[in-house]
Amino acid sequence: MTPRRTLLTTLAALSLTIPALATTLWATSDAPENQAADAHWAEGITPQWMSTHMGLELPKTAGSPQAAYETTSRFDTGLLTFTLTRAQAEKFLAKYPPDGKWLTPSPSQPSKLPHDFAHLGLPESETLTTGMRYGDVCPGASSDPQCVNLYVHAYTPTHTRIYIRAHYEPGISPLPEN
Repeated sequence: MTPRRTLLTTLAALSLTIPALATTLWATSDAPENQAADAHWAEGITPQWMSTHMGLELPKTAGSPQAAYETTSRFDTGLLTFTLTRAQAEKFLAKYPPDGKWLTPSPSQPSKLPHDFAHLGLPESETLTTGMRYGDVCPGASSDPQCVNLYVHAYTPTHTRIYIRAHYEPGISPLPEN
């Protein structure tokens, strides 16, 4: 085989192998065994504390509010979720419009392995496709607002669950005193 043919064969093989390897790495990067060894869920995180930390109002009418905060050496993750009636949800969302427009998941969207919201006993927001919309929301009037991922799931004809996730620099966030 000529050196040129060998090179072309090698490049062809790599063009098939690299995308498959990248897909495998992406699909397994959120697997529990790939989570940072130092990851732990902080204690004493309340929905009110988390909403204040995110710069969002927790509606007084919020049902089933839950919050969590995971610390790692790579980044911290804050979670907040609650339910509202459809009308209350639309009023809440009017205060926090997405940066851009609301997006809807594709049915072929890759599923996210349970980790974040599973900690609260809920399905991962990215796994829901029916009645779901999402967007990035940047609350606050500061020049450098903290943006959050906001997912809106109309799970019944009358009720909506709000899922909010934010990422922070590790060790920067002051956690509540227990």
